[in-house]
Amino acid sequence: MKNALVIFCFSFLFSCNGLAQKKEQKKETFEITKTDTEWKTQLTEQEYYVLRKAGTERAFSSSLNKNYKDGIYVCKACETPLFKSEHKYDSGSGWPSFDREIKGNVAFSTDYKIGYARTEEHCATCGGHLGHVFNDGPRETTGKRHCINGVALKFIPKE
Repeated sequence: MKNALVIFCFSFLFSCNGLAQKKEQKKETFEITKTDTEWKTQLTEQEYYVLRKAGTERAFSSSLNKNYKDGIYVCKACETPLFKSEHKYDSGSGWPSFDREIKGNVAFSTDYKIGYARTEEHCATCGGHLGHVFNDGPRETTGKRHCINGVALKFIPKE
């Protein structure tokens, strides 16, 4: 009986591979890749923190939050067009908000950093962290709120 218990415990310990251990972490590759040193040279400290380390800027700190001029919002790191001004709205959240992205230029992943799943947004060209998308946007359009760090964006006014 003692031997059976030892064998059972031994088998149990070596057969307990969780799903996390079996999943291979796929490293996404992007068209534009740079070393951390190259990104740090190109970006300010705050831009690097948000775009490369998935940080979040302080709410209501971006001058782009209340910008309603005609134009386009591009990735601060690589200038890929991400959002059109006609899709921007005031969500009251403190971050620039859009009801849709420019299709194909924004990539999505799942983020569990705060204990539950959120849909994270990245620039599809360089992988820069932009923010998150939520399902509490304007119902009369898409119902989506793309909550974006202003520091991750560059605004190019319409000519």
